[in-house]
Amino acid sequence: MLSQSLLVKLSRAHAELQDVDGHLTVESLAETSRLSRSQFILRYRAVFGVTPHQTRIRARLERAKWLLATSDLTVTEVCMAVGFSSLGSFSHQFRIRCGESPQRFRNRVTALTESAYALQLTPHCLPLMAAAWATTPYFSRSVESGEKLESGR
Repeated sequence: MLSQSLLVKLSRAHAELQDVDGHLTVESLAETSRLSRSQFILRYRAVFGVTPHQTRIRARLERAKWLLATSDLTVTEVCMAVGFSSLGSFSHQFRIRCGESPQRFRNRVTALTESAYALQLTPHCLPLMAAAWATTPYFSRSVESGEKLESGR
């Protein structure tokens, strides 16, 4: 069983690993958590279900998807901006985890219409909430403007 303080340290490490601009190593995170490198990886995986390296790769690829969809940077520039040192390894990881090449992803996203593009980049709950509020008025107005209500107000 993990202690609360170790869980807090692992959660902080998880948040720091998701920062693509950070230059932390697993060794430094393990040292901060007062664990050996192998114990840190083992316990991190037990808590989050993935290794620290997988967390960092996922964060980099999510940032890459955002940059490919919203910027005019080339695929190589995006690759370097998110921390990959090789275009080949970036493209390989992108294809494995996203199901298509970075260029094909960009082409598909830019081919979407404005409304479909906005829907793909927003959380899925927002369109549902907007539709619910648009079709069902929260307050119904049964009297016309200027008429007195039954309460006399």
